[in-house]
Amino acid sequence: MNVRPVAMHNVRHCPELDRLAGWCVHEIQASASAVVACAFRREHGWQVDEGFARIDDPNQPEAGTDTLFDLASLTKSFVALAFARLVRDGLVDWLMPLGVPLRDAHGTQVASVPLLWLVAHRAGLEGHRPLYAPLQEGKIVDRCLALRQAAMALRPECLAITPKEDGFPPCYSDLGYLLFGEAMSRASGLPLDEIIRAQISQPLGIQARSARQWREGEPAFVQRTAPTEVVAWRGGLVRGAVHDENAWALGGDGLCGHAGLFATARDVAMLGAAILDALQGTRDDWLTVEQLEPLVRRRPESTLRAGFDGKNDHGSSSAGERCSPDTFGHLGFTGTSFWIDPHAQVVAVLLTNRVYPKRDNLTIQMARPTIHDELFAWGLRHAHRDGRKDADARRM
Repeated sequence: MNVRPVAMHNVRHCPELDRLAGWCVHEIQASASAVVACAFRREHGWQVDEGFARIDDPNQPEAGTDTLFDLASLTKSFVALAFARLVRDGLVDWLMPLGVPLRDAHGTQVASVPLLWLVAHRAGLEGHRPLYAPLQEGKIVDRCLALRQAAMALRPECLAITPKEDGFPPCYSDLGYLLFGEAMSRASGLPLDEIIRAQISQPLGIQARSARQWREGEPAFVQRTAPTEVVAWRGGLVRGAVHDENAWALGGDGLCGHAGLFATARDVAMLGAAILDALQGTRDDWLTVEQLEPLVRRRPESTLRAGFDGKNDHGSSSAGERCSPDTFGHLGFTGTSFWIDPHAQVVAVLLTNRVYPKRDNLTIQMARPTIHDELFAWGLRHAHRDGRKDADARRM
């Protein structure tokens, strides 16, 4: 079945949103560069408004809103959506045990864990282990051994309990997504970045690619990409390569389940628009409401969904306060975020490289709710204003 690209009514560069990005970069100094994007629905398609700011630094790209960012954990949303498409095609199943496609997990406590538990952060795994550590000593990483170490990282408190029907108590886990992405690749027989290309990027008409794919098709990839951290043991400035050390050690220029995609804010906003279309039942050629349900439904004990996080109901959410309680999205360590409000029909995106030149700048925590609030307000205001203009034009 052919999938319709996201229907774009218009893409606008807005000086007002430049000022919003500039507040993040120049006033509170949360990052060296930032692009904000807001997608909102209009009668004939989606409108995406954008803004950009950067410090005066030779390492910062001058591409403006076309700047590519390391999406970090926003990659998880793409991966989960791609898996839902594979389920749709009958290639895999949400309840398939991890050990079926991933032989490296045989003999571990998570070999029998359903893949859905991994996507929903309920497989009982630790959040992180430095699987890349041999590289710091000038050694190579044994990929199979590293995957097995990830599969053996069951949290101590989970050893003595029987999981519930929907899994162990939730704990955000990069290791779970690392294993999940590898299981997807083994089950389909394709590299993970090719799965994303086939199931997400090409059908929807967006550009979200691994470093390998960008290098193949974009000669100016490095120049367009915002740098991340200066890491001595990686040779200095990391630019045009994934920042996450485990993803770099196990995936190189390819893709891992938890990190490795590069994209513009516009493309992330278009992904959010496609998700909202699907939730309204107008994108059955890509995913139906029922096929999205395992990803976006609320789960007990946590805001974590499957491929997404939900808005914190108790205040202090990074999504801000102006979006509805049903808003969902994701954050990325490099300073990326996007939030989708199904009631307002607005997508708010903030992409930054807050880890440049070092990861200890945490001002992004203050920037996120303020910027998301402003983007949601912008989307609601302009959707209504443009809707009135369209109605007036039809009456003339």
